[in-house]
Amino acid sequence: MSEQATILIVPGLRDHVAEHWQTLLAAQLPKVRTVPPLEQDKLSCAARVEAIERTLAGIDGPVIIVAHSAGSMMVVHWAQQATRPIQGALLAAPADMETPMPAGYPTVEQLGANGWLPIPLKPLPFPSIVAGSSNDPLAQLERARGFAAAWGSRFVELGAVGHLNPASGYGEWPRAMELIRELG
Repeated sequence: MSEQATILIVPGLRDHVAEHWQTLLAAQLPKVRTVPPLEQDKLSCAARVEAIERTLAGIDGPVIIVAHSAGSMMVVHWAQQATRPIQGALLAAPADMETPMPAGYPTVEQLGANGWLPIPLKPLPFPSIVAGSSNDPLAQLERARGFAAAWGSRFVELGAVGHLNPASGYGEWPRAMELIRELG
């Protein structure tokens, strides 16, 4: 990992979760910023993209993005209009917002009405790694692999790690540092 790179944490729709690997990772990094939670328009893709842009505007120097779940999709939407160079991005357990998700998550119709669909499938303008799980309830492995191919990302199969979140047994995820170093 580049010493001068700032790590930008982009959480999913649930925002800050104390026991989440992204939160635990942020506490270990010397240069880190996290996209803050939205006070309103929480389901708006445009508002989420603007929050990424606002946070990046306050960072000087190189940036590596570390996104999880819907945060990965926020980054992909942001990248469609991005002008700022990014050193690289780790997109972990990207949520397939075009496929119905389990109860408690927004419906495909709600996501469409809030600007999330269709999922952009153009190559990203920066190096990236997509890390996918073989038993993620929010994205089938082959969908995650297909996202990686469309985005020009290296795909890393993580095995059976669920959605790589506390509900799947993940607080710390040490492999994140290894993958970030590859981007740095």
